[in-house]
Amino acid sequence: MEYDDVGRGPEVAAAVREFVDETVLPVEREWLGRGPIPSAEVEALREAARDRGIYAPQVDEAYGGLGLGFREMLPVFEEAGRSLLGPTALRCAAPDEGNMHTFEIAATDDQKERWLRPLATGEIDSAFAMTEPMQGGGSDPKMLATTAEKAGDEWVIDGHKWWTTGGAEADVFLTFARTDPEAHPYAGCSVILVPADADGVEVVREIPHLGEGLAGTSHAEIRFDGVRVPVENTLGEENEGFALVQRRLGPARLTHCMRYAGMADRALDVATAYLAEREGFGEPLAEKQGPRFRIADRRTELHAARTVVRHAAGRIADGGEARVEVAMAKTFAANAVQEAIDDALQFCGGNGIGHDLPIARFYENVRQFRIVDGADEVHRRTIARDAFADPPTEELDAVTRFGEFE
Repeated sequence: MEYDDVGRGPEVAAAVREFVDETVLPVEREWLGRGPIPSAEVEALREAARDRGIYAPQVDEAYGGLGLGFREMLPVFEEAGRSLLGPTALRCAAPDEGNMHTFEIAATDDQKERWLRPLATGEIDSAFAMTEPMQGGGSDPKMLATTAEKAGDEWVIDGHKWWTTGGAEADVFLTFARTDPEAHPYAGCSVILVPADADGVEVVREIPHLGEGLAGTSHAEIRFDGVRVPVENTLGEENEGFALVQRRLGPARLTHCMRYAGMADRALDVATAYLAEREGFGEPLAEKQGPRFRIADRRTELHAARTVVRHAAGRIADGGEARVEVAMAKTFAANAVQEAIDDALQFCGGNGIGHDLPIARFYENVRQFRIVDGADEVHRRTIARDAFADPPTEELDAVTRFGEFE
């Protein structure tokens, strides 16, 4: 695979591909159909990544990572994503990867020492508690119902969260709550660090879901009932949590795209090898035009997905918000990788739906990507809103002129 010549990205990506092929895939094959993988196996993989000098590629060197820039990370994340265990082994899996990024851009020095350093090393885990049941806080953050009220030098937090990725394993929750009920949510919410062992924090359940991974990451339902934490646990500026969340979610969506692109790339590799070996109707299936053209289409779409992701990443790296570009990248990539993995499964037939190959697990995981990190419809709304914000008057004039001939 060829990469953009961006800093150390290609070099580290090549090393990660070798690590995944030689070290991670044998462990993945051992646990396919059986998982989740034991924590001791995960730590052994992480130690192997440290030995190879590729651990935590996105984290600042001061906290044990490689300190790669945002565009440098993308090919690395794609190579890690070729295995269900790759991102976990490299400590660049969601949600911790996005949470570590949030700590790096907004945490105080004390917060970084208390939370970021052990998070980067893998001593603790984290979760981002934003989505809420029924009343909102998911696709429409203006409906956020969780509140945090000041009582002296403490926040008192009450709320109900669910689909909190990693919630059952988390040692700390980055909790999105309304801290100024009189203000518009865009100007009256904060992100507050809540230790999982604080009084009033209840992990209600792990929500059974499609695509449960080998690493055993949960999607949990959480209740905060009169939880008290120091005001100094505010991450970033008070009442500016919405802006901070946007700074977290944009890059996280792109890194998610690249992890899934790696998954789709490997699925197509498996399918291509299978088609080359499998014979039907007197010749290898790889010689049939139908499969060949579909593989060609999926490869083209996957390349296009990488391209739009890297374009959006470039805008972010240059200091832009790139909301529309991120929405386009996320929507296009989510659908492209789903199509690629679906075709790969179809080409492998009965073997595709079994767990001897990784494609069935990939298929279960990839379907959720069109919903998590913003559903397709939400991102299309963002794109359409931008498209219709200032329609060209000459086009409107043309419509009017054409109408005269009806």
